[in-house]
Amino acid sequence: MATHIHVVLTQDLANVGKGGELVKVRPGFARNYLVPRGLAIGATEGNIRLIEHQKKVAEAKAAKALDEANQLSKKLSSVKVTIHRQVGEGDKLYGSVTHRDIEEALGKQGFVVDRRRILSDALKTLGTHEVQIRLAPTVTATIQVEVAAKA
Repeated sequence: MATHIHVVLTQDLANVGKGGELVKVRPGFARNYLVPRGLAIGATEGNIRLIEHQKKVAEAKAAKALDEANQLSKKLSSVKVTIHRQVGEGDKLYGSVTHRDIEEALGKQGFVVDRRRILSDALKTLGTHEVQIRLAPTVTATIQVEVAAKA
């Protein structure tokens, strides 16, 4: 009986390997855990070629997404957004400017940015604030958000 068999992992597994990697595991571990859960497939020639192809496609998609994020970052670096809010005595804001407000203001200027990618706290004072937006894991853009009093 074989003490180890080769399988190709379909996703990253701690203490086993990365997705797309050819690893040696015990037959019972492969048969009872990895294969039924779709975490690995048998290491046949066709499966290895398929995983290699999928890796290349994923790398190409990641490179394209990174390039698009860099281009959007350059465009966003010159953007200035003005948001008007009611103020009370002593120029105190009623409420605050939230990520949703910034997302909507950017949308009016033609930029589609998910509010979960905005990296700032709610803006609670009048004036100009620098707000960072994470476009990709390694790409961030900084925009100017001006909070002004509503006339």
